[in-house]
Amino acid sequence: MFDHPIPRVFQNRFSTQYRCFSVSMLAGPNDRSDVEKGGKSRLNITYPMLFKLTNKNSDRMTHCGVLEFVADEGICYLPHWMMQNLLLEEGGLVQVESVNLQVATYSKFQPQSPDFLDITNPKAVLENALRNFACLTTGDVIAINYNEKIYELRVMETKPDKAVSIIECDMNVDFDAPLGYKEPERQVQHEESTEGEADHSGYAGELGFRAFSGSGNRLDGKKKGVEPSPSPIKPGDIKRGIPNYEFKLGKITFIRNSRPLVKKVEEDEAGGRFVAFSGEGQSLRKKGRKP
Repeated sequence: MFDHPIPRVFQNRFSTQYRCFSVSMLAGPNDRSDVEKGGKSRLNITYPMLFKLTNKNSDRMTHCGVLEFVADEGICYLPHWMMQNLLLEEGGLVQVESVNLQVATYSKFQPQSPDFLDITNPKAVLENALRNFACLTTGDVIAINYNEKIYELRVMETKPDKAVSIIECDMNVDFDAPLGYKEPERQVQHEESTEGEADHSGYAGELGFRAFSGSGNRLDGKKKGVEPSPSPIKPGDIKRGIPNYEFKLGKITFIRNSRPLVKKVEEDEAGGRFVAFSGEGQSLRKKGRKP
């Protein structure tokens, strides 16, 4: 907010000094908390109107837009987070210069607290908050209000320049890891590979279910012979399956353990073989000689 109107067209570069105060010092009964959210011009002037703010004592600078021209003469009011970026105290002098900034295409932010990750959709929240801003400067720490909580984000990178205008632009937004954030440690399970035949000594104790090992009931009600008597399983009886090293994707192989057939003697095979139409027939009419 500045003290007097500025011409529609900057024939000469505008540059002057103002005594700076935070918005909380602005006189008037109305609530002006919207000024803390950034700023856009409400006057019918050249659009967008952007300024470069410089604190010559600390050699810090940033960029901003103008919201209204209602301040007293020689005074301007800035958001508190912007005064912190400039290292300005209440009543400090700030140099104001008119500038023309390129339209932003990319920006990268770093949250200053891991609490920012608690937001369900942080990208949407940031894009909604940036509608109240006129420009961004690399290195600045901006503050956004969400659910009655202030979140600070450092501008890590902006393209195509270190200071860009974000009014009516199509900008890609990216996030860096929050300050002080630590990734959760992942527990890696180390699998020990053994060569040769594995040790089956501990298999017997690990067996849980065994088929036909329960007790039975008789129809006559007697208890004789109903207790289970499973045969003990020796560790040597348990064998691991042999992997199919010739497996091909999309092919299923059924392996059957078939016993070899016993070879028979050739004479037995010849005697027991069935031959079709090999029997003798009978005729009802006997053939005889004609007289």
